[in-house]
Amino acid sequence: MSSRWSTPTCNPSARRPRIADVKTRQFVDCLTVQARAGRGGDGSASFRREAHVERGGPDGGDGGRGGHVILRGDINEDSLIRLFYSPRLVAEAGVAGRGQQMHGRNGADLVVHVPCGTLVFDEETGELRGDITADGQELIIARGGAGGLGNIHFKSSTHQAPTEFTPGREGEEFRLRMELKVIAEVG
Repeated sequence: MSSRWSTPTCNPSARRPRIADVKTRQFVDCLTVQARAGRGGDGSASFRREAHVERGGPDGGDGGRGGHVILRGDINEDSLIRLFYSPRLVAEAGVAGRGQQMHGRNGADLVVHVPCGTLVFDEETGELRGDITADGQELIIARGGAGGLGNIHFKSSTHQAPTEFTPGREGEEFRLRMELKVIAEVG
């Protein structure tokens, strides 16, 4: 008499469960991530236009700052598994300025929770960028670009109608290696 485990069958309920089918908890203590901060928004070149207002002048607003990429220590995290499955960390870009001296919206910061005891190294130089040791401790690993200036900043008594504005700056981009200090390594 043969058992149902030894005979091949097409019935999925009758097959032996494979190791891949069983959910396992994975522990990741070393990985590489790509972090890119947001680009700053461009400044605006616009002029005030209203009824019954002659020669309104420049009123272009500044662009918003790009978002930072921030690592925050969290005692509820015990592994770098989240970063293992999403190794690209990209913050939001700033919004361009508009007329009526409207400042563009700043890009949202990307906050990533990591376990306490995480070391952050620059992948290219090998230099230590930071060490997260406490709950709630934050480390900015990539700073967002500055927003551009609107044409209101370029007006003067001799240059009353400037059309110049500056574009936003690019955010920082780094390739980082993250390592988790484990008690086994301390002893």
